[in-house]
Amino acid sequence: MTLAELIFISVVLFILFVFFSSALKVVREYERLVVFRLGHHIGARGPGLVFILPLVDTAVRVSLRIVTLDVPSQEVITRDNVTTKVNAVVYYRVVDPSKTVLAVERFQQATVELAQTTLRSVVGQAELDQLLSERDDLNRKIQTILDEATDPWGIKVTAVEIKDVTIPEGLLKSIARQAEAERQRRALIIQAEGEKQAAGRLREAASILAQEPGGLTLRVLRTLPEVSGRGSLVVFPLPVELSALLGATLKKPPVPDRH
Repeated sequence: MTLAELIFISVVLFILFVFFSSALKVVREYERLVVFRLGHHIGARGPGLVFILPLVDTAVRVSLRIVTLDVPSQEVITRDNVTTKVNAVVYYRVVDPSKTVLAVERFQQATVELAQTTLRSVVGQAELDQLLSERDDLNRKIQTILDEATDPWGIKVTAVEIKDVTIPEGLLKSIARQAEAERQRRALIIQAEGEKQAAGRLREAASILAQEPGGLTLRVLRTLPEVSGRGSLVVFPLPVELSALLGATLKKPPVPDRH
């Protein structure tokens, strides 16, 4: 075998190696390969070993894993004219790689811009109290809007969470005073309700004791050990039954002397 033949065989082997290296693609389980043949879309391939024709086929690799998208902080004016800064996080994944490649250019950047616009729109339609107390409802609303908008792109939005709401310092003090007033109001209501219940119980107890002769006196005697102490002055009240008896005696007309 001459030198020229060896060189020719080496060149052929090198060309075959380059051909098969560029023709065989290993696609992971969480990836898909969108293949174009002479510019025409022929489908998504994978996972596993995928064969494509060099110089004829081109491929775009797309990941199917969930992507965590951090939406930058947005300055929003709520419906009750309060300026706030809100940021959020969006979780989405590609469910149709062919649609994702064909329908939109740079789908990740498009999803970021759409998430920012939707966040400003939804928060701007809500009041500050809703933004603070009904955050789950706003999350579901944003997710629904994003999911419907990205469905033609082959993207599924799985979750949206509003992370932080920044409120002006002056408004924070007003909210703190409002919360303190609300706590005081609840405390007064609870105290009044307790006094009302206690008064009802006392009325029932007094009614029961009044039905038995000497009941109130026995109750007074029962409470004396609790209030009396060493060296303390105890004022012993006149029994109610005795005062009623004395009152009846004093009101009774005197008996005339027959002598």
